[in-house]
Amino acid sequence: MSAVAVRSSVARSSVRPATGRRSSVVVRSDAAFIGSTTNIIMVASTTAFLTAARFGLAPTVKKMATPRLKLVERDIGLISGDPAGFTAVDVLAYGTIGHVVAVGAILGLKATGQL
Repeated sequence: MSAVAVRSSVARSSVRPATGRRSSVVVRSDAAFIGSTTNIIMVASTTAFLTAARFGLAPTVKKMATPRLKLVERDIGLISGDPAGFTAVDVLAYGTIGHVVAVGAILGLKATGQL
């Protein structure tokens, strides 16, 4: 029984109560990013991919590419409010591709010292 009492007293003494001290954190936004070279590359790349998909220059959910790389419309059963049938899936897919290409361009330019 005494071993149990010793263990419990050791466990109680090693636990510290939480202190009431909090650190202050200041969050600031930097407006210098808007219009910077990095921002322009990111916006231009994403816009180029979204525009290509929207105006039928790239395959989308509704327009499938054949083995000869012709775009053929197919009925997918999705209803979108866009006249060209551009869906949320297309926006997410081509927005992601645009960001990936832009990040590659930015990192490549930074690696060569041109940015």
